[in-house]
This record gives sequence, C-alpha cells and structure tokens, in this order.
Amino acid sequence: MKIIPIASDSLGVRSMATYVETKDCKILIDPSVALGPKRYGLPPHQKELEALDKIKKEIAEIAEKCDILTISHYHYDHYNPDERFYKGKKVFAKDISNNINKSQNQRGTKFKEIVENICDLIYCDDSKHKIGETEIIFSPPFFHGPENVRLGYVIMTTVDDGKKRILHASDVQGPVTKTAKDYIINQKPDLIIMDGPPSIFLGWKFSMQNMQDASDNLVEIIETLDCDIILDHHLLRDIKFKEVFPEPYKIGGKQVKTFAEYLGKENNTLEAQRKKLWGK
Repeated sequence: MKIIPIASDSLGVRSMATYVETKDCKILIDPSVALGPKRYGLPPHQKELEALDKIKKEIAEIAEKCDILTISHYHYDHYNPDERFYKGKKVFAKDISNNINKSQNQRGTKFKEIVENICDLIYCDDSKHKIGETEIIFSPPFFHGPENVRLGYVIMTTVDDGKKRILHASDVQGPVTKTAKDYIINQKPDLIIMDGPPSIFLGWKFSMQNMQDASDNLVEIIETLDCDIILDHHLLRDIKFKEVFPEPYKIGGKQVKTFAEYLGKENNTLEAQRKKLWGK
C-alpha cells in the first residue's frame, strides 16, 4: 500500500487530503484545500495564497488519476463542489439525509445536483465495500469534535489491502469523544491519519475538559494499538501545538508525526504564523 499525505495545515493550508494506492485501486480521501478567511484579525498572506494555488493543482492532478474519491463531510477544506475531477469517478460521500446539520445538508444537496449525473455518487455512512482484495470501510457518523457540536458530523475511512490497514479519521479532533476513540481502537489500524484538537479555541469553542478528553483518548489509542499516527489539521493552527498537547507526543514519541514530518519536511504552519508573516 502506498500512502501519501497531500495537503494539511503543517504544509501551509487547511486540508486532510490523503492519497492511498493499493494493487486494486487508487483513492483520494477528502480531495480539497482551503484557507482560513481570518486569523488574528488578518486575511491570508501571499505565501498562503501561493501554497493554496500550488496544492489545488496537485490535488486536481492526483484526483484525475484516481478511481475513487471520498468525502468525510461538507466543509470546503474537505470537498470542493467547483472541481471538475469528479467526472467518471466513484465518489463515496457523507450521507446528506441523516446525522447532518443544516449548513452541511445545504452544501451536500447542492453538491449532489452538480455531480450526480457525471459520477457514481454513493452515500456511504456505516458501510463496507470490496474492490478486489481491498476493503474500504466507512464509519457511522461521529461528531466533528465534542458531543453535540454545531459543526455536525464526519465519517472515518478505513482502507485495508490485506497487508496494511489505515484509518483516516478526519475531523474528530483528538478524538474528543469516547465513541470515536472506541471505534478507532476497534478498527485496529496500523496507521491513523487524524486532526488534533483546536487548542486555539480553548476557553471559547473548546473547553479544557474537551482538551483533556482528547489527550486521554489519544494516549489510550497509542498505548492500545502501538500504531503510527499522523496528527495534523486543527492542532497545527497553534504555534505551540506540542506544548499545549504534550502527553500524546510524550507517550507516542516518533510514532506521532504531522503530514510534513511524515514526508520528511519541515512544518510550514502558515496560518499559525500569520501575525509574523504580516509583520514583515
């Protein structure tokens, strides 16, 4: 199995786009990228705009060569309704009729209108699919962070080729909830690709208890599975991400990496550094 992290906050943009290739199929998970419209009262810097343009082109090129595209939820850093690369593809997407908030339902409905006649659109919550010897498992919906959060729900994607098993956990933020943690452990992946908690919102949209739960849950996952973890996205919007979320890094050590670190690159957290960038 080939696994290539394509785009993330540690690579300068908002995304969790990941390419997975088995002998049976080529899959692009959450094929989109976006920028934070405001951070510290500042718009995206020119370096962010350049990174966005570059990575959008990379995602489009990769998507054209893929058999399967998956969409964990309808936030624009995870899907882009304006792209043309859905044509002729099998597109597994979050169900728009169940466990979805109003905003994502509206976006998902519009997306359906755009692509349903040009691709094989499959709503895949809590389902399994076999392609040759490769099994693709989609989870039931889980909260996009803490329980009953207004952001709605996401689905996780497991890909198993018989030799390696990876789990793309999207935006479960830690995971914060026990149910998400239990699901991840029960999947028994060799590699987890997941977003960390949004520590920049501590005391506002994200409580100290949420943060502690995310840390405890991730530590339990590490100790139970002893697997590799790619941790990125929301957590990387905090320059001091390892200081504010220390225990998983202490317990996991080199098993816990960002997208950039997994690729052997330096972290390039442009949104987190927006004050510094504009200061220049």
